[in-house]
Amino acid sequence: MPGCNGAPQTGTVFRNAEVEPHVNASLASPDNLVGAWQQDRWSNGGSNGQLSAFSTNSGQSWSIPPISPASNTGQAKFSRCTGGTAANGGAFERATDPWVSFSPNGTAHQISLGINDSNTANAVLASRSTDQGANWQNPVTIKRDANPTVFNDKETLTANQYHSDFVYATWQRLVFPNEKASSRAAERAFAYRSVAWFARSNDNGRSYSVVKPVYDPGNKNQTIGNQIVVLPNGDLVMVFNLIRNTQDRKNRGFTAAVIRSTDNGGSWSSPILIDRMLTDGVRDPADGHDVRTGDLIPQIAVDDRSGALYVVWQDDRFTGQEQIALAKSTDGGHTWSPTKRVSKVGGANQAFTPSVRVADDGTVAVTHYDFRNDSGAPGAPLTTDTWLLRSADRAGSFTEDRVAGSFDMTTAPDARGYFVGDYEGLGFAAGGSKPGFKPFFVRANDGNFANRTDVFSTTASTAGP
Repeated sequence: MPGCNGAPQTGTVFRNAEVEPHVNASLASPDNLVGAWQQDRWSNGGSNGQLSAFSTNSGQSWSIPPISPASNTGQAKFSRCTGGTAANGGAFERATDPWVSFSPNGTAHQISLGINDSNTANAVLASRSTDQGANWQNPVTIKRDANPTVFNDKETLTANQYHSDFVYATWQRLVFPNEKASSRAAERAFAYRSVAWFARSNDNGRSYSVVKPVYDPGNKNQTIGNQIVVLPNGDLVMVFNLIRNTQDRKNRGFTAAVIRSTDNGGSWSSPILIDRMLTDGVRDPADGHDVRTGDLIPQIAVDDRSGALYVVWQDDRFTGQEQIALAKSTDGGHTWSPTKRVSKVGGANQAFTPSVRVADDGTVAVTHYDFRNDSGAPGAPLTTDTWLLRSADRAGSFTEDRVAGSFDMTTAPDARGYFVGDYEGLGFAAGGSKPGFKPFFVRANDGNFANRTDVFSTTASTAGP
């Protein structure tokens, strides 16, 4: 992808570096998986392009569609580097924040944020595939802005698992009083205001006819990490981190919260607070270098049988260092259990960037990274491992297994800290040739600065090894 952006760029590009993957399994054909990630990450925001891969054998092998100039073929055209043009709607210099979902009829959906470094244009873009992820249709623009004080960020997409017509998108729309809203804006946006936006497709992702703000937290307050799940009764629940810059110390800071809709996104409730998110970030124990993680982003999953909701996030209340916290709701998000720690690592070791998923039998899985095997010695590798926790008793207790071998986090791209993603992927396939949870995650290639990171996938059974 060298030189494909269409304009001179600022920052450092980490070529061949893949970060921030997401994955999902088809409801119509569980052997069909689709994953997406940022390709060639930039130090100051976004990547050259969003790439995807698909599997038709439950992740035992993967195919990467080509970058094609032809309409509705190959990779999704979310940026110039993957075939985007003014004609097809993808004429952006960079892309970021991949998310994947499947409709029950087998249509796959991707969402991305197209951004520019040379000017302020940015847009929430979606694409769909009707051939298992082999070819992606030209992007649909959900929301576009060129206003120099506005930046859309952290978009996610959820296909309704019960009705193929409905697909939902949500994101935060940041407002900057005096600052250019370029690709760099989201990298330093903490002090400004953002509003939660929502969009709905009524035609299986071909278009998005309902696009509107649904929650304004007020001046200098924000939402971030907005995600939607669909309950068995059809209600929608949106989780986010409610960031409040109030003078009241009790309420200032990060809070995991939800809003609810009982009319398919037509109207939304006031926020229901889950708990504070007490996070202070992750650092290299040896030298204090920042590690950029999912510390701002709560993750949500729903049990499609019972409707139970599970939310996980990073929290340092348990040990003084980042651990993985979980809260549960059994009444559609109206009330929440006391927050509990689910990560197993102890002492000064930090656990971070959780994902959560629920199997068809109610088994709850949580993945995360941690530093338990790191020596902390100056100059030594920052040894990082990936773990999967399972609970067969509705999050009452968890066991854990290591997903893959250790890697050195210091090889990862540096984007305000060593960076493998603000989130990682965790899917679930209820059937097919290899049913189970589908971790889809990034590992660094130790010391290989020409190919710093790669995306990996595996299958973990609901019952354990």
